[in-house]
Amino acid sequence: MKKRKLGLLISSVVATGAILAACGGGEDKEKDTSNNAGSDTNTEDAGEAFKVAMVTDVGGVDDKSFNQSAWEGIKQYGTDNNLKEKEGYDYLQSETDADYNTNLNNLLRRDFDLVFGVGYLMGDSIGEIAADNPEAMLALIDAEVDAPNVVSLMFKEHEGAFLAGVAAAKMSKSGKLGFVGGNNIPVINRFEAGFVEGAKAVNPDIEIQRNYTESFADAAKGKITANAMYSSGVDIIFHAAGQTGNGVFSEAKERKSKDPNANVWVIGVDADQYAEGKVDDKTNVTLTSMLKGVHKAVVEVSNAAKDGNFPGGTTITYGLAEDGVGLADSRGAIPEDVLAVVEEYKQKIASGEITVSESLK
Repeated sequence: MKKRKLGLLISSVVATGAILAACGGGEDKEKDTSNNAGSDTNTEDAGEAFKVAMVTDVGGVDDKSFNQSAWEGIKQYGTDNNLKEKEGYDYLQSETDADYNTNLNNLLRRDFDLVFGVGYLMGDSIGEIAADNPEAMLALIDAEVDAPNVVSLMFKEHEGAFLAGVAAAKMSKSGKLGFVGGNNIPVINRFEAGFVEGAKAVNPDIEIQRNYTESFADAAKGKITANAMYSSGVDIIFHAAGQTGNGVFSEAKERKSKDPNANVWVIGVDADQYAEGKVDDKTNVTLTSMLKGVHKAVVEVSNAAKDGNFPGGTTITYGLAEDGVGLADSRGAIPEDVLAVVEEYKQKIASGEITVSESLK
């Protein structure tokens, strides 16, 4: 493994800007990627370049959400630095949590200089790998590990979800909302808490059904859960369930396709999931999406590490004040008067006038 001096930042790094929409899909890592080698004369020598890679959570790199956002950041870093996929940047996909340690170790053995672990569930593995490889530079998204060679990247999901709750409660015609979570873990609890608090801030009488599927990779379970909610009168569902959330979109689109007058909406998560809600050229069931700046955080930390300023031993937190979370463009689905209310709450949270709870009271 190449040895590089760890540049530790004394103060926390602050993120700016909102996450771009994630797109693209996963590929079998054994497949030939010669199609990426078309500009060898402009590609850095992999032996000298600062190389970055990531290990996905079980939702997969093409989850249209969290893992995919991280991979988009890795790809942007690779493109910005004229690197070739597999050599200068790459990912390994985890089918189960048993793959975490193996995948992290594999990337370090391949001499990647900075390796990201994506997701709260990877916290223990990152801690173990960091202890066994003190010269390695590691980044963990959505959990904290106290180690000098690990930077922890955290987000105030509850602040962004609060805005989603405000929009949903103002837009609901039935007075019934739904929340579909993946695993019942702190990061998803923050989504839930913010959504409930935001909705009740503008409609104390709003009814909110909540269900944890205990999976980030089961679209069928997401569809079944959404079916039960919509059948009970829920008209807007906010999901924070990774690939499981794709099933929520499937159920909403199926209902809208059968009955164009069906009042069913989905609020996406992590990335702009407008494309996931497309029913036909004129119809879309995505109300908005709660953006989470994973893409931007990955790029910023990668560049800092490349420049010798790896922020190991710190936790970087991205909230509304840093434009690290927010809502995607609704493409006209949310009227201006409702958007004005959302903006009012956004400013109050960013300024500190309103503090959003991280868990349900």
